[in-house]
Amino acid sequence: MGNVPVLSDAQLEQVSRLLGDCSTGTDITRVLNSLRLEDVSGENTKWKRLYGTFLHYQRQDRAASKLIDYIRAALDPAGYVGRADEFEAVRQQLNAVLAFAGLQYGEDGKFVRVAAAQTIGEAHQRAKTLEGKFQGRRIHPEVKKYCKAELLQENYFHAVFEASKGLAQRIRELSGADGDGAALVDKVFSIERPMLAINTLQTETERSEHKGFASLLKGCFAAVRNPLAHEPKLLWKGEDDAADYLSLISLLHRRLDDCAKTGLGRQS
Repeated sequence: MGNVPVLSDAQLEQVSRLLGDCSTGTDITRVLNSLRLEDVSGENTKWKRLYGTFLHYQRQDRAASKLIDYIRAALDPAGYVGRADEFEAVRQQLNAVLAFAGLQYGEDGKFVRVAAAQTIGEAHQRAKTLEGKFQGRRIHPEVKKYCKAELLQENYFHAVFEASKGLAQRIRELSGADGDGAALVDKVFSIERPMLAINTLQTETERSEHKGFASLLKGCFAAVRNPLAHEPKLLWKGEDDAADYLSLISLLHRRLDDCAKTGLGRQS
């Protein structure tokens, strides 16, 4: 791509952090070697290796050409066959940063120039449409933590998808368990040996409430996350669905806020 812009230090850092999060150290070395780029950072941390290297070559080239080459190689769509959701999540997060430099990484693995966002306020303005749909409903911080970039891009389809993945991650972090989806919920909220409990489980009413919450979590994964992973984006209904789904996920996070770790169960 001709006329490659120069990215600010802050933009380079953000892109480096995103790329570091989705790569292993071996992956980074392999891609750099394939592009005949030298790791001149002197760092061990993944994102710092990338940041130091990109900064060096950008100063040398007076353009972010090497960064563009790296993204093309590391995020080649052909390498994400069967993992389209992962590719799209990373792509959207990158674009939330690259928009300020007037760049966009497409689904086809190609870069195009777009009108650059001029201010942070302009970027945040993109999220206000969805905020208005909440109509006073509180959205839990853990929801925005996992889908902030998608909301800024008005990418409601993947905002809900990322928020649902964040819900599973929160359960793993609180419980120390592994797994995903319904299997994770069954392990963590087992009525016999729960790893997390939403109440004391001393009465039949409390046990029913606990089981109901577990069913609601599994229902969320079945009704929200799994269809989003497989249905065409073309069928997505947009802002209204997103507001409702994110409100549901927020409710589940608020209940998780009050969960207690029991010390029971067995990690595997």
